[in-house]
Amino acid sequence: QVQLAESGGGLVQAGDSLRLACAASGRTFSNYAMGWFRQAPGKGREFVTAISWDRGNTYYADSVKGRFTISREYAKNMVYLQMNSLKPEDTADYYCAAELNLLTLRTGRGRYWGQGTQVTVSS
Repeated sequence: QVQLAESGGGLVQAGDSLRLACAASGRTFSNYAMGWFRQAPGKGREFVTAISWDRGNTYYADSVKGRFTISREYAKNMVYLQMNSLKPEDTADYYCAAELNLLTLRTGRGRYWGQGTQVTVSS
């Protein structure tokens, strides 16, 4: 089993950067593909990015491509989301998720989910 806890959210201005972190517990962290999703007020959950268990593959939503970067650190059981050039439309609750299959994770069917961290980007 994997437990996830996000941190790093906050209030920033448009154009600023922010790094979100997801701490994972469990000895099998390295077996899982990891991803980030977000949910804006009044909207459904949206895929942001995902990384395979071996860092060999990454996927990004078109809306964040070139601005966001996902990474993972096995020694610390951490996954990060570096967000640059933030826009007001990036405002949302951001969730970390884990799933054994990367393609399954991309569809939003994560096996494990964190509680989320809020990101607000002011214009």
